[in-house]
Amino acid sequence: MLQIRAVEAADNKELASLLRSILIEMGVPKVGTAYADTTLDCMYETYDVDQAEYFVIEEDGTLLGGAGIAPLANYEGPVCELQKMYISASLRGKGVGQRLMNTCLEFAKNQGFEQVYIETIPYMEAAQKLYKKSGFEYIDGPMGCTGHSACPVHMLKTF
Repeated sequence: MLQIRAVEAADNKELASLLRSILIEMGVPKVGTAYADTTLDCMYETYDVDQAEYFVIEEDGTLLGGAGIAPLANYEGPVCELQKMYISASLRGKGVGQRLMNTCLEFAKNQGFEQVYIETIPYMEAAQKLYKKSGFEYIDGPMGCTGHSACPVHMLKTF
């Protein structure tokens, strides 16, 4: 049975491998994107802080994707970032991404955030369609300083 749950320390190794394989499959640059983030190897510890959580998709003991919410780096104000939202190809187009998005947005709202920011790559059109369906709008430039210089598409959702 498919479930969405908070990341656990035991997930770190499998999750890092999964996320990197999805990024490679999608042709994401290895520099200036989530691929280069050292946090991929310690997702539990990275999100084990105030106002942050990473949610994983698990089915029959196997991780199949995830997404996280954390305060937007180097930004003052009640804004969080939707981070590292990647789903295995076998689940895409089946509504699982929307379920994961809803889980993240509910968490963000419950933490008192007023806006959710995301950066992505132009050719990730299916992801952008999901973001727009979830209330995100395109904005003219980056917010905060995430270190993802290879992600020129910026979107924002206001609750």
